[in-house]
Amino acid sequence: MFAFREAGGVPLFRCRALEKIPGLRHGFSTRHGGGAPLDLSGADRGGPGPAGAAAGRWLRAVGLGAVPLAQLRQTHSCRIHILQELPGQWNPPEGDALATGIRGIALGVRTADCLPVLVADPAGGAVAAVHCGWRGTLGRIAGLAVRAMQRDLGSNPDDLRVAIGPGIRSCCFEVGPEVSVLFEGQYAGAPIAAPAPGRPGKFLVDLAAAVRIQLEEAGVRPERIHDIGLCTCCNTGTFFSHRAGPCHRGRMMAVIGRV
Repeated sequence: MFAFREAGGVPLFRCRALEKIPGLRHGFSTRHGGGAPLDLSGADRGGPGPAGAAAGRWLRAVGLGAVPLAQLRQTHSCRIHILQELPGQWNPPEGDALATGIRGIALGVRTADCLPVLVADPAGGAVAAVHCGWRGTLGRIAGLAVRAMQRDLGSNPDDLRVAIGPGIRSCCFEVGPEVSVLFEGQYAGAPIAAPAPGRPGKFLVDLAAAVRIQLEEAGVRPERIHDIGLCTCCNTGTFFSHRAGPCHRGRMMAVIGRV
């Protein structure tokens, strides 16, 4: 359900289900940007220096180069912000999910190993971008974002299409018992945390499975949740990854908006 595309020399991934929605633009970046690394750490489109230039190149590739980019100061929280007006000189608040019903805004979240989640409402027109680190996933931020879209933007969860992008997967996301027990408590009976083979006292956590559970509990139809299934830590030739080590660190961006 995902396609590898290239635009303006910039490679990106798109979800085919979201591509079918008229007027919607979205994409998940890689570590490459057309002959140069595309590190989007702290990038503001049009801002000074290489970071701003990289963000501009990325948004043009997605098809959102002519609209303002809205981001948050990501803090691994469960805070969700609903944009009711164009950001302009908007000072980004802290949080980890953005949603809007307004055309002409690009919503972006930056990730390396955390999961980027993009949500589109083809009926009502609302969109959302969610940053799902392990703390946010534990707090059910993806499900909370869907409920915020329903409450504040009039979206029907039954109509929503969701794309889960590249992030660290259960093959590589190793944690200690103090973290695994938290997930076991939140997702009782679900195979979210499992002992790491040959690593006594270590566990492997499946963040994507937890996100899917949240979305389904919030009313999203299972067949409308699309997961790219790619691990950033396993695929450092394509993606940045914090867990993979210092030489692979940087930030990618998932972005969504209507034009």
